[in-house]
Amino acid sequence: MKTYSRSTLAITALVSVAAALFFACKLDWSRKTQALDSPPSYSSNTGKNVAASLPPLTEIVKHVKPAVVNISSRKVIQPSPGMYRRGDPFGGGDFFERYFGLPQAQPQMSLGSGFIINRDGTILTNNHVVQNADEIDVKLSDGRKFEAKVIGTDPKSDIAVIRIQGGGDFPTVPLGDSDKLDVGEWVVAVGNPFGLGQTVTAGIVSAKGRVIGAGPYDDFIQTDASINPGNSGGPLFNLNGEVVGINTAIIASGQGIGFAIPISMAKSEVNQLLQKGKVSRGYLGVGIQDITSDLAKSFGLSSEKGALIASIYPGGPAEKGGLQAGDLVLTFNGKELANSHDLPLLVSQSPVGDTIILEVLRKGGKKTLQVQVGELEKAEQELVRAEKVSGELGIAVQELLAQHAEELGLKGRKGVMVVKVIPGSQADWVGIRPGDVILEVNSNRVDNLGDYSAAIQKLRSGEVVRMFVKRGPLTSYFAFRK
Repeated sequence: MKTYSRSTLAITALVSVAAALFFACKLDWSRKTQALDSPPSYSSNTGKNVAASLPPLTEIVKHVKPAVVNISSRKVIQPSPGMYRRGDPFGGGDFFERYFGLPQAQPQMSLGSGFIINRDGTILTNNHVVQNADEIDVKLSDGRKFEAKVIGTDPKSDIAVIRIQGGGDFPTVPLGDSDKLDVGEWVVAVGNPFGLGQTVTAGIVSAKGRVIGAGPYDDFIQTDASINPGNSGGPLFNLNGEVVGINTAIIASGQGIGFAIPISMAKSEVNQLLQKGKVSRGYLGVGIQDITSDLAKSFGLSSEKGALIASIYPGGPAEKGGLQAGDLVLTFNGKELANSHDLPLLVSQSPVGDTIILEVLRKGGKKTLQVQVGELEKAEQELVRAEKVSGELGIAVQELLAQHAEELGLKGRKGVMVVKVIPGSQADWVGIRPGDVILEVNSNRVDNLGDYSAAIQKLRSGEVVRMFVKRGPLTSYFAFRK
């Protein structure tokens, strides 16, 4: 192995440094360094420099804080018979209730946030902050406290409107357009985390259109601006000081992951909450499913976009508008559907009675259909009524779809289809099965749920029920006692 003296190593090092400096000058590294010292200029949608056109965070916070409120709600949990018994492994509950009576009513407190959207003290917040509250107190940033009452709530979207009692002239914040938010855009959250009082945090928009399983209309803005318990109902601001979201949910096991309801969705509901105290949503009457890669290939699609219609609810707007099971909805009023979740969200935001235009792919060809939007609340009430009616005889039924009637050869008439039979019921004992079509009840013709309901309401307890049923190509009579 070769060895080198210290003098030889020193000379070699000096020669290397000289060579490096020579090549650095030739390559003009000093120009590279100067370029890195100058930060890139990012422009907004208007083409102006962000730093020049937007105020610093301190100015934004000073402007918006007076309109952000802390909300504390209180509801009383009333005791009910059996409270001692529930969860009592020793069976002593009845003894305690008999000799010591029921426990006293217990108050339950909830803390949250909100923001004033009208000078009369109208506040936008989350439904879960004020749900079933007996008392609501609002505290402003200047320390003033007021009582408030609920004006309207919508549990499905978790939005609520409350108002300070007694009126007044309160500071407000402007509502922005969350549809224009970009991923990576800076946002500021103001709220009341852990009941500590007003707290300000900042971060960026991490993602849009998040579905987290909170409800049927999930479309959350995801942000890494710190959001904690107590922030619920508080505003998420852009750098123009406009509200772009309502801080709503967090992932307990995650860090830097919070979710806000887009303000554009909330704005579409606020007027209804103010006028009616509730939200009337559009209804289409379809069951949908996601497009997988294999399904996309089977339809000859290059992507997995759209909403696949898996089922059509009988008598609903979709059936009347000509939609069929197997249709792939591509656009809604000209807007492309990125996935199946987009369809119910867009329908829910459509005014009841409006006509929407759907472009669908059916058997390899595109069709344009016009469908009149129904009312979700009315449809839900009809479903509840149908369930109550059907449960009386141990079976659940639905109206027969037109295509099923054709397949069964029921020209000129329909009937109701059995979709569930309660195990152990009289109907189960005599052999009625899901898929059977009930054509008559005690000689009363049945074409729809209304006919079925009217027929069974005539029955008395213990009376014999005779049903004329079609199963496949055959028809049979079944009889049992109510």
